[in-house]
Amino acid sequence: MEKLIIDDLEIEVVRKKIKHLYLSVSPPAGNVRMTVPARLDHETITFFARSKLAWIKRQQAKILARPCPPVLDYVHGETHYFFGRPYRLQVLETTSRQRVEYSADQGLILYVRPNSTKERRQKLLNDWYRQQLRAAIPTFLEKWQKEIGVTIGEWGIKRMKTKWGSCNLQARRIWLNLELAKKSPRCLEYIIVHELVHVLERKHNNRFYGYLTKYLPDWKEIKKELNS
Repeated sequence: MEKLIIDDLEIEVVRKKIKHLYLSVSPPAGNVRMTVPARLDHETITFFARSKLAWIKRQQAKILARPCPPVLDYVHGETHYFFGRPYRLQVLETTSRQRVEYSADQGLILYVRPNSTKERRQKLLNDWYRQQLRAAIPTFLEKWQKEIGVTIGEWGIKRMKTKWGSCNLQARRIWLNLELAKKSPRCLEYIIVHELVHVLERKHNNRFYGYLTKYLPDWKEIKKELNS
């Protein structure tokens, strides 16, 4: 793995069998990464990076301006989110099946063994979040595949550090971030539409955003909510 230094800015360079250069700035620290064609020369990589310095700094400023997410310990009384709403977590000990229960009145109830670890409680809650997403996603997919006129072969849920979703055009597969279970349903819907539009247009260009605006006119407002 290579590292490129430009004006005290460190850029991680990853070479792959691709045709184009890709640049990303990732939270929480604003790390910069370039994915480039395997045999591309150093001069071209450097020139491209320099041409994007202003954009990189703007993205880093946006990331660093975001409030830091709270550190969660999965203990009684802690606030956790489910589909955009905050709930007080109740942690109750049980000798029967460990599980998560939810109601609009009582919020999230986590039944665990005595002396359970933070990691175990986190896994139980994340597994429950995954189940809720799996139940919610098919309705949105059915609606928007018909509306947009595209189909995907498969979809899945996984934890992602820097993206809310991704689309593999060759495999016709989309991935959705597990953290979407904590956001409002319209945020989940927005990401599904976003990834399905990529079947029509791979790049984030004017054509892509034209499609996005056509199918989801308030996408900019939803995106702000998603990233807040």
